[in-house]
Amino acid sequence: MRAFLILAPLILTPLVLAACGLQPLYSAGAKGPVAEMLSGVRVAQIEGQAGWLVRNALRDRLVASQGGEGPGNRYRLDIKLEDTITGFGVRADDSVTRERRALRARYQLVDTGSGEIVLDATAGSDAGVDVVGSEYATIAAEQSAQERLAQAVADQIVARLAVYARRSAGAATKP
Repeated sequence: MRAFLILAPLILTPLVLAACGLQPLYSAGAKGPVAEMLSGVRVAQIEGQAGWLVRNALRDRLVASQGGEGPGNRYRLDIKLEDTITGFGVRADDSVTRERRALRARYQLVDTGSGEIVLDATAGSDAGVDVVGSEYATIAAEQSAQERLAQAVADQIVARLAVYARRSAGAATKP
């Protein structure tokens, strides 16, 4: 009886997940609807250093999702970034001891054939930066935070594009 209680959840979990309709996002691999849609996305130029970082991170992820370089001409991804640094944690001499760096992106997926905006969403992330006595160390920490934030924002955007692709492929197959 004790063995049954231990093994029952292991046996029933896959059955419950199959019954709820849960499906892998990237099913069918490089030939699936998600990978095909992602291969058709071209990332437009984005202003600033943060824009350069985000664009490169997105291009890396979109190429990796398709297993190579794709045509990238079905959709265009337009992104506007807001990169802010806010000081808080003030000492008695009014010097800042901690900063928050925030990177927010508003992005639109545009169907290049019709010019229609098919997805309009936002992504963002924050990072804390310690302000230390060395100005060089503080600047290096701010740049490192910007690089991490660019990666996080790119991950969020690609995940949202993949969900959109999956949903639109599912809607296209339903009668």
